[in-house]
Amino acid sequence: QVQLVESGGGLVQAGGSLRLSCAASGRTFSNYVMGWFRQAPGKQREFLASIVWSDGSTYYVDSVKGRFTISRDNAKKTVYLQMNSLKPEDTAVYYCAGAERIGSTYDYWGQGTQVTVSS
Repeated sequence: QVQLVESGGGLVQAGGSLRLSCAASGRTFSNYVMGWFRQAPGKQREFLASIVWSDGSTYYVDSVKGRFTISRDNAKKTVYLQMNSLKPEDTAVYYCAGAERIGSTYDYWGQGTQVTVSS
């Protein structure tokens, strides 16, 4: 089993930055893909970005390209989401998730961390 714990959320003014962390424990992760998602009130969960543990390759949805950066620290088994130029519409609960390989479903989820961007 894999356990994921997010941290780093909070309240920030528009234009500010936050860095979210996702600490992983349990099974090894050499082929895992880690992703960040968010869910705003009344909206469906939205995929934001992913990173492959083994080679660090990344993927972003267009809406966050240039503002959000996903990265990982293999030694700490931690994935990060650096969020810059935050907007009120970025307000949501942010989740990290793990998939066992590229193309697999995200089967492992953290509890989420709230990000609130004030205007």
